[in-house]
Amino acid sequence: MAQFYSELTTELRDFIAQQKMFFTATAPSQGRINLSPKGIDTFRYIDNKTVAYLDLTGSGNETAAHLQENGRITIMFCSFTQKPLILRLYGQGIVIDFKSDRAATLRPLFTNFPGARQIILLNLESAQTSCGFGVPIYDFQEERQTLITWAKNKGERGIQEYQKQNNLESIDGLPIKLHSSK
Repeated sequence: MAQFYSELTTELRDFIAQQKMFFTATAPSQGRINLSPKGIDTFRYIDNKTVAYLDLTGSGNETAAHLQENGRITIMFCSFTQKPLILRLYGQGIVIDFKSDRAATLRPLFTNFPGARQIILLNLESAQTSCGFGVPIYDFQEERQTLITWAKNKGERGIQEYQKQNNLESIDGLPIKLHSSK
């Protein structure tokens, strides 16, 4: 049975810490829903009502476009182990530019991965657990290094050029404020 929480409990934080991946979902007022898998060690607990993740440069920047338009975001964690559980975090998200004062306090919480472009912060409105009984069991093998290797090979200047060419608007044409990765 689903259970709702107004903030993250110790048990929910422990569950999050055990997961190797999470999913983000955002949507503009009009247009496509974006659902993205995230891996690598990019998720951080800030407090019982706030979480954040380091957003790495990718093929698009849909999450930022949607958050800049309406702020709605859901983050989902799903257990693939013997103990089933799904956890959804609902709230308002903001895009934290690396040049901002807020980034100066948050940035030290994260590993300095190449290609990092911004921090996505979620102000938690509610959390919900559900059973996850239908989710298959998988074994974690290792973190995929492809994105990190790609960003290292591009270098800082190459990443900035890539972002200018590929991350200035969403697939539905919403403008995206480009952030510096310095």
